[in-house]
Amino acid sequence: MRSKTRNKRSIRTLLKDKRGISPVITTVILVAVGIALAVAIGLWMSGLVSTFTRFEKLEITSAYAIATNTTNGSGWSVYVTVKNTGSADATITSILINGIPNSNNSSWNSTTKNATLNPSLPVTINVGSDETFNIFLPKGGTIGSTTLTSGITLNVVLHSAAGKDYPSSVTLP
Repeated sequence: MRSKTRNKRSIRTLLKDKRGISPVITTVILVAVGIALAVAIGLWMSGLVSTFTRFEKLEITSAYAIATNTTNGSGWSVYVTVKNTGSADATITSILINGIPNSNNSSWNSTTKNATLNPSLPVTINVGSDETFNIFLPKGGTIGSTTLTSGITLNVVLHSAAGKDYPSSVTLP
């Protein structure tokens, strides 16, 4: 019986002598947990923020016209190269020349006599990549009230699905 009493007494003594964690260690643990949570929440929020702050930004890197003779006749090939420098893909939905949008995504109107656009629209430009549009405009055609002749300046505007316009001017040689 003595051994049972002795065991009970030592367990009671052990439970009574138990001390708590020191305040310094408690503080270190709480600070470490707080920092870990702050880092985790910060990384999660930066992922959300980058998703919602993506933007479209296109830069026209070159725009020029050259006189050409094709199977469609003589005229000008207008080249417009655009680069996507934003953080989201951009889609060009229409091209306007002197404020007149292209109809049927291929030609401006019947008086331009076989005007062509390559590539056909809409065109998606991925982040960091570029695209060159080739617009063939025949001699003697008209866009709006403008008759296509050498020496005139055309205002070429790329219109995106986000509603932004990217203008450039081209003089026909």
